[in-house]
Amino acid sequence: MRPRKKALGRGLDAILQSPDTDITSHDISGNYVVGAIASMDVEIIETNPFQPRLDFDETSIEELSRSIKEQGIIQPITVRKLGFDKYQIISGERRFRAAKHADLKEVPAFIRVANDEQMLELALVENIHREDLNALEIAISYNRLIEECKLTQDQLSHRIGKNRTTISNYIRLLKLPAELQIALKGDQISMGHARAIINVTDDEAQLRILKTIIEKNLSVRQVEEIVRTQLNPVSNEKQKTQFPEKFLIGREKLIEHFNTKVGIKRSNKGSGSIQITFDSDNDFDRIIEIIASNK
Repeated sequence: MRPRKKALGRGLDAILQSPDTDITSHDISGNYVVGAIASMDVEIIETNPFQPRLDFDETSIEELSRSIKEQGIIQPITVRKLGFDKYQIISGERRFRAAKHADLKEVPAFIRVANDEQMLELALVENIHREDLNALEIAISYNRLIEECKLTQDQLSHRIGKNRTTISNYIRLLKLPAELQIALKGDQISMGHARAIINVTDDEAQLRILKTIIEKNLSVRQVEEIVRTQLNPVSNEKQKTQFPEKFLIGREKLIEHFNTKVGIKRSNKGSGSIQITFDSDNDFDRIIEIIASNK
């Protein structure tokens, strides 16, 4: 009996073994067999337009290239068929680039069939567990899956085996000003810094905090304290009492949960209101869906 295939979405192997991408019949429109490993001409292979990695380190490529010249490519790349003798990389682009740099004319490739949606998911799953993929690249990948594959965050969570809150935290990074995104991409700040800063609603205030982080090499804990102070200023004129800590923590949880700006008003007597911001009709529908799903 043929072994039962693993569920889609728990890793690259699971997706590659999906019935949707597993075709082992002969490829009658080209020179290779779909579902098998072949030594393939590099000239008929193109890179993956869905590649979530934005930058490839040239030094790393050069080192891998020297290794390939001596040892060859140990692990085949994976490609999908586009047409007659035309293929596109699903995974292994770094190996492919290094092979071309080493002037190899052919590379070992495992041939699959996948549509654009599967390509995007395959590229994402292969990359999100890599240590050298930065938080912004992961955020962009998650957002593309949601928008281009028309998935909710809950659906994406099930597809890739990640907690919905984790996905939400990454996607929120895309709402940061360009200067902060550049700093995050360039490792000037960490994701922890960015998660703290994003709770500040004023762009100029966010940039001031960024400048302070870089100049004083602040820890995430120090930035969180700065943000709490800005979110809950003390009025010297009226000597208002600060929000209790639980309200600040609760607000941060709501921001993470709904992936949007949240405001809290509270009187000295303890009454108040919560304001949840939405950017569009679709964003409103998304928030309502989250509320309804938690009943």
